[in-house]
Amino acid sequence: MGLLSEGSPLSWEETKALADHVRKHGIQQFINQFKRLKSRKRDYLYWGDEVEYMLVKFDRERKTAKLSLRASDVLHELQKAEKQNPQSHPTTWRPEYAAYMVEGTPGKPYGGLMAHFNLVEANMRLRRTEIKKCLAEDEFPLALTCFPRLGCPGFSSPDTTPTPEAGASRSLFFADEVIFQGHPRFRTLTRNIRQRRGKKVAINIPVFKDKYTPDPFVEDLTQYGDTGEGATGSKPDHIYMDCMGFGMGCSCLQVTFQACHIEEARNLYDQLTPLCPIMLALSAASPVYRGYLSDNDTRWTVIAQSVDDRTEEEMGLKPLEKDRFVINKSRYDSVDSYLSSSAYSDIELVYDKDLYKDLINGGIDDLLAKHVAHLFIRDPVSLFSEKVNQNDEVDTDHFENIQSTNWQTMRFKPPPPDSNIGWRVEFRPMEVQLTDFENAAFTTFMVLMTRVILTFGLKFIIPLTKVDENLKRSFKRDAVLEQKFYFRKDILTDCSPPEAEDAVIQCCDGGKKCNIQDQYTQLSINDIIHGKEDFPGLLPLIENYMDMVEIDVDTRCTIKQYLNLISCRAKGKLKTTARWIRDFVQSHPDYKQDSLVSESINYDLLLKCAQISEGTQSDDTLLPSTVDTKTSDEIPSAILKEQKLMCNNCP
Repeated sequence: MGLLSEGSPLSWEETKALADHVRKHGIQQFINQFKRLKSRKRDYLYWGDEVEYMLVKFDRERKTAKLSLRASDVLHELQKAEKQNPQSHPTTWRPEYAAYMVEGTPGKPYGGLMAHFNLVEANMRLRRTEIKKCLAEDEFPLALTCFPRLGCPGFSSPDTTPTPEAGASRSLFFADEVIFQGHPRFRTLTRNIRQRRGKKVAINIPVFKDKYTPDPFVEDLTQYGDTGEGATGSKPDHIYMDCMGFGMGCSCLQVTFQACHIEEARNLYDQLTPLCPIMLALSAASPVYRGYLSDNDTRWTVIAQSVDDRTEEEMGLKPLEKDRFVINKSRYDSVDSYLSSSAYSDIELVYDKDLYKDLINGGIDDLLAKHVAHLFIRDPVSLFSEKVNQNDEVDTDHFENIQSTNWQTMRFKPPPPDSNIGWRVEFRPMEVQLTDFENAAFTTFMVLMTRVILTFGLKFIIPLTKVDENLKRSFKRDAVLEQKFYFRKDILTDCSPPEAEDAVIQCCDGGKKCNIQDQYTQLSINDIIHGKEDFPGLLPLIENYMDMVEIDVDTRCTIKQYLNLISCRAKGKLKTTARWIRDFVQSHPDYKQDSLVSESINYDLLLKCAQISEGTQSDDTLLPSTVDTKTSDEIPSAILKEQKLMCNNCP
């Protein structure tokens, strides 16, 4: 979920005319916030998760599973208790892009106690329980990355009819009514991204070629009302989709970390960036699109293509005349620069040089100024008339307007105005899992990684071109087992980063010099997680960290089970959700080995997903045979008392 300003949305023409105004004032707002808060310190490394749920309606007589477009009504009910007790309610609910989605977060962030890890799963369970209370008997909240038949005829309840010649998306498959109707941001983004691009987005995902899959695989799009744009935008042997909803209608699991100060936040941003492709592949959960098995396992490239609003000039297909820059990526893509060292930022960074000068003159350092000036090569794609004129000393909406529509693998987040929130980073690539246990496990693993990075001074940073290559590999089928990923060889040695053109680093082992390309190698995810030869492995480092800190028995028991899940997924002892879905589809009696996921297969698959989510059925190929965490709704009073005594005795 991005910035949810209230007001009357402007047309694209009006928004475009005000783009320079938004950029100019957005930069000034950032400068003002930076000056006020650059020295801010925080005692606690607060953190929290975001889980997006889909509302699914089952018809047991007709054997159908459809997306229930009741998110607005459900959110209204969910938010009642929060509004009554805004300071103490344990959950927070917000809208998401689609009318079948809701986003849940803990009511308050978790803190520095190890015992906080024992709260995560219980809070996720509570969120699911709260949603279920708002649903009809035949509806169920699924933490599902991609609805398998999204865009197929009759995929929603109530049924909707696409309008290819009118509306915000003009999709062949995805009606505007499927977009969340409770806030104008989402329809406005959809319309403006299409209008800015000059045509509909074109999403092409390689189809999985089974025994009877047509070769070549080419759809007749005229049956959906295509008059030529779809035929031009689609590729042979690819699943074609044509609007923002196919990407932003996917669900994910995100984790936000508050740092103690800005430098710590910048360091976490950099060190977590190389982990993004690794965790995307490890959490892979989306192999089916528009009713077809794809040859990808993850959603990332679908979303990147779904909001790619670049014009042909910006893509480099035509000479620059009307536009300002050739831009090599979508608004939703991977990180293009680090915040603590330029030496490994080997992607040619496109940034607004005039805004960069304003940032430098405003006291922002070179690396952070280039990061922000790079984000601001984009136009605002949603603007409200009431928000055009702002007080740059107190407002940040113009900055957040562009910041929040740069959807990258990592996000660096300044403190909001007039709040006690500090500098934060958001880890964005992971796919949502079916069960609260899995989502708690991935969340806990990532939070522990931040503690290990800071405690041991770990260095994961590698050239960004290699991170980008890793990201492409993470999309692929069974990437967690079949692909190798560029990764830093020595994550324990703190070498001074190279800034010179010869890309030679001064290592800390007796003044020896070595080249950047000697710093990394290719490892399997199993090697990265468990270690290999002289590479220590992420799990052993976490275990070493846990041996160093005070941790109660229940929390240790819970974390042990979470880490076991991560370990088994990395080894291939347990399937990723993507592989589990593939195997379910391909072994279904109605599957014809033609890549098609029919209505009956979809129903049985999602019913099984719901049963696993509820715990009424198990599958020991997906989850450990025994899951018995000690997760709790609250931290034991004895632990809180001990923590209070420790704080009182601090110098």
